[in-house]
Amino acid sequence: MASDSNFVAYVVEQIGPAGDILCKKMFGEYGLYCNGKFFGMVCDDKFFVKPTQAGRAYIGTPTEAPAYPGAKNSFLIEEQLDDSSWLCGLVQCTVAELPEPKPKKKKK
Repeated sequence: MASDSNFVAYVVEQIGPAGDILCKKMFGEYGLYCNGKFFGMVCDDKFFVKPTQAGRAYIGTPTEAPAYPGAKNSFLIEEQLDDSSWLCGLVQCTVAELPEPKPKKKKK
């Protein structure tokens, strides 16, 4: 089941103050980037964030689930979706711990 575009727009609006947010449609769902780093997904109208030590410390006891069948577990964010400042804090501490994206190779 694909995510509702209104739900995706709501998540992007909630995390907007965290940085330069980009949402890309991927395989019928949505990948989320902050300041050029891939940090989360919206799948089946659920918001998932890549697991990091900083994110785990920020959340406390995160709920973990795969974003799609066969995927590694991510942090499933449900109850805090309406708390923009909390979400932005989570996105910022997660992104700070993620490595810089690899430079794209130029096409010949």
